[in-house]
Amino acid sequence: MSRSPIFLLLTSFSWQELRQHPWRTATALLAIMLGVALGFAVHVINQSALDEFSRAVRSVNGQPDLQLHAMQGGLPLALYPQVAKTQGIATAVPWLETTVLLPTHNPGDTSTRSRTKSAVQGATQGTALRVLGSDALKLAPVAPALMPHFFEGGNRLDLFAPDAVFLNAAALQALHLSPAQAINAPLQWLLNVQPQQLRIAGTVAATGAPVAIMDIAALQQKLQRFDRIDRIDLLLADSTDRSQITAALHALPAWQSQVLIQQPSDDQQRVGEMSRAYRVNLTVLALVALFTGAFLVFSVLALSVAQRAPQFALLAVLGATPRQRMALVLLEALALGVLGSLAGIALGSALAWLALQILGGDLGGGFFAGVQPTLHWSPVAALVFGLLGIAATLAGAWWPARAAMDLPPAATLKGLGSTHEKTPHLWPALLLLSASVALAFMPPIAGIPLAAYIAVGLLLLGGMAALPWLLGTVLGMVPAKLSRQPLAMLALERARRMRHATTVAVGGVVASLSLAVALTVMVTSFRGSMMEWLDAVLPAPLYVRAAGGSSRVDAALLPTDAAQSISQLPAIERAQAMRSSQLLLSPDRPAISLLIRPLKGDQAMQLPWVDGPIASTRSGIPVHISEAVAQLYGLKPGDEWPLLSKAFSLQTHDHKAQEATFYIASIWRDYVRQFGAVALDWQDYLALTGDAGNAAQISEVAIWPRPDGALTPADLQAAIEQAITTPGQPAVALEFVSSTSLRERSLRIFDRSFAVTYWLQAVAIGIGLFGIAASFSAQVLARRKEFGLLAHLGLTRRNVLSVVAAEGLAWTTLGAMAGTLLGLGVSVILVHVVNPQSFHWTMELRLPALRLLSLAAAVILAGVVTAWLAGRKAASADAVLAVKEDW
Repeated sequence: MSRSPIFLLLTSFSWQELRQHPWRTATALLAIMLGVALGFAVHVINQSALDEFSRAVRSVNGQPDLQLHAMQGGLPLALYPQVAKTQGIATAVPWLETTVLLPTHNPGDTSTRSRTKSAVQGATQGTALRVLGSDALKLAPVAPALMPHFFEGGNRLDLFAPDAVFLNAAALQALHLSPAQAINAPLQWLLNVQPQQLRIAGTVAATGAPVAIMDIAALQQKLQRFDRIDRIDLLLADSTDRSQITAALHALPAWQSQVLIQQPSDDQQRVGEMSRAYRVNLTVLALVALFTGAFLVFSVLALSVAQRAPQFALLAVLGATPRQRMALVLLEALALGVLGSLAGIALGSALAWLALQILGGDLGGGFFAGVQPTLHWSPVAALVFGLLGIAATLAGAWWPARAAMDLPPAATLKGLGSTHEKTPHLWPALLLLSASVALAFMPPIAGIPLAAYIAVGLLLLGGMAALPWLLGTVLGMVPAKLSRQPLAMLALERARRMRHATTVAVGGVVASLSLAVALTVMVTSFRGSMMEWLDAVLPAPLYVRAAGGSSRVDAALLPTDAAQSISQLPAIERAQAMRSSQLLLSPDRPAISLLIRPLKGDQAMQLPWVDGPIASTRSGIPVHISEAVAQLYGLKPGDEWPLLSKAFSLQTHDHKAQEATFYIASIWRDYVRQFGAVALDWQDYLALTGDAGNAAQISEVAIWPRPDGALTPADLQAAIEQAITTPGQPAVALEFVSSTSLRERSLRIFDRSFAVTYWLQAVAIGIGLFGIAASFSAQVLARRKEFGLLAHLGLTRRNVLSVVAAEGLAWTTLGAMAGTLLGLGVSVILVHVVNPQSFHWTMELRLPALRLLSLAAAVILAGVVTAWLAGRKAASADAVLAVKEDW
């Protein structure tokens, strides 16, 4: 027979199979479609949010050639005129920045008394407003989106008015004002607990989060900061060499060693780095559904090949070669992969659009809060995920295709199937597992744990490859007397002689359960470790902070003596002052947090230590760094940290003192600040900075009320407000938070962050359970003639069902044990390798025994029920008649 008729016959054969079993085709298409759709949707959502966030950053920050930042504390104002006069610099733009709070109030009530009352009582429910102060006459070439636009008939002198602000569309929306209502409308905000009155003089075109522009001199007056600015943007003259400009800047008299020169691209890089680990992990998790989809394709095609075995044998008799039979199954898989991938891209696009409309691009990580991105559809990304779907389909079809190729025609036509099994080898599994262990110890690549992800994949493949050997070992341990039982003998001998088929059935359980166990253990470990961490970092029952915003440098500040005034109240046992600020130690790395706490003495706050603290009598100032700082900067307890000394050199040089020396006293765990935090004792901080300016002011107070509880919470809050308020001044706006509510809020944020994880895990488990059902159905239905022969030999239908159910129970139990162990191995990599390399923190491995037992029980129940239902159909009267096909 020529090749052309064979090709037509094979094509017709595949087409008839797809048409006669639409449910089977739909199942495989659904699996691939869901896997591709979830992965593509996560990618599109994250990329759209990142693009919009980057666009908003560029809109607000502009596009200067160079930027000057201080490592901490701001730039000296004396530096600006020297920079502006440097040869080669065309324009130098000074910036001052802070964040204020727009309190909630009734937009229709514009009375001063009502708005002031709203400011104090509704402070904690307001909207953060980023306020930028600059020279409006120099903004156009650097940040055109921040150029003020006057309302019709506006006064151009409002550019320099002390009470005039210009708001973008997001700020007007937060105030519930239309452009017509905003014309010269009064505006009140809270800055460092004090309400301030302003008016809206116009708008700016900047996109993104709420932002306001005002004259830099006016903002200096509001902040009472006359000697510091936050940054300087530079536009260079044409044909100016940047290296020469850098050298000229370093030679300026007012230049400080802690001033950093940055490229505008550095900000964009930091924006991407902030969310990269979260985006990558979420995408990989979405691809887990594609992995389980590939297994479901395997199960469906295995069922198809098992049911069509006589037809494949007939094709072989008619002239189809083994390779043609293999190609037939792969072509069917390719058709399913193409259709499923196309449908998945379409569904993923729809899911991404819906998520952007509802979630605004924030998939729970909190990186893009407040951003409303539009859908950015990438043909390249669609092609990549489509090819991944096709590759997963072909990978799932490879084993059934090989089964169709190796099928013996004569024996199959007689209903005997394969008459021999190859002896399983353990070395491929050991090779895969060894490679997995080796890759797990490799460092991240470009900040992404790629080697760890490959290690997880190799561990799963190695575990699956070891199943035949494991089955043989278990079967060898079965007591000999059990083999003398007729029904038990049937199951055991089939397992020994048909180990390949048994491995397929057990493999379905292992593939689905191992991933479910790994994700369950990872999430449980993270949540449990975070609860312990919250107990350590929230020792006080009550915390009070300013209900204002935060500037780029410091959080909203309370009066210097706030903690002392609160501690003198009769209802307060003690109160401790705290302060938070930021350090920008390197131009190519994100800023880290500086936490000033009482860390020495009898009332020292304890941190969740990981390494240390060391007892050292050495000279220098001890600092305590989080795990992220230790990893990113390569530090360990006992090391000196010259970079931190450089960050504080501005203050020490101002006071003509010798530069401070810092050493690492401990490493502690921090689940909030991904890029690290440095904890410094309060007294050491005051000794470094002195009492100049607002250095001694605090941003938060930890409060321990007396146990007798003489005052109600409302009376206690009123007493604290009165203690902090200066006589004759307006009442300060404070935010009171209990440690209990902080824990609840943190856990809600955690659950929100992992909400997408739970959904992706549920989809993967659902696909895996369906794969188990399809796998067992394939195994049982392929034995229809075997059950008919057993019926002729005298076994009742109940006996046959007992054998099938017992097999399902035994093999799913064995698969559940292997899957659980393999999942625990994967969870160790996720917890101790992927998590530290992605987020730079560690956590303790926790095993939720009850949930793991529930997962294993659900898988076993699914396998037993499926085997019993399939056995009922296979052991029906048609099975008895099927034996006549061989007569």
